[in-house]
Amino acid sequence: MSDPRIEVLSSRVHGKGVFALCGMAAGETVIEYVGEIISMAEALRRHPHDPNDPEHTFYFHIDDARVIDGLYGGNASRWINHSCRPNCVPDEVDGRIFIKTRRQVWAGEELTFNYGLISDEPLTEVLRTKYACRCGAKKCKGTMLA
Repeated sequence: MSDPRIEVLSSRVHGKGVFALCGMAAGETVIEYVGEIISMAEALRRHPHDPNDPEHTFYFHIDDARVIDGLYGGNASRWINHSCRPNCVPDEVDGRIFIKTRRQVWAGEELTFNYGLISDEPLTEVLRTKYACRCGAKKCKGTMLA
């Protein structure tokens, strides 16, 4: 089911992105991040979704045991890109993830949230580069890692 308020289009940030077709007030729920709910072990087994681009996945970490895999049964939410200065924020409610606006969003604006990725590897320049950020924010951290 498509949402008349958003559209998936080509993004200047990365690949595809989700864009607002109308203005939205701060605090509005835009979309639920959906997909197959799997264990962390299954997510590791499936990784990577694309061997040619191993850092690009559609996983959303719910808690230490569960992950949403948006590749299977996902919707437009899987195309929301990262930004160091996002206009949206994920909100977990009873194991479900809702993407909400954190400020007013204008028609035509790309929707983003801070991925805040966490790695078990030591934070090195190589790792930061592996998860390079292309958001273009004035105070971009240069990485999608928390």
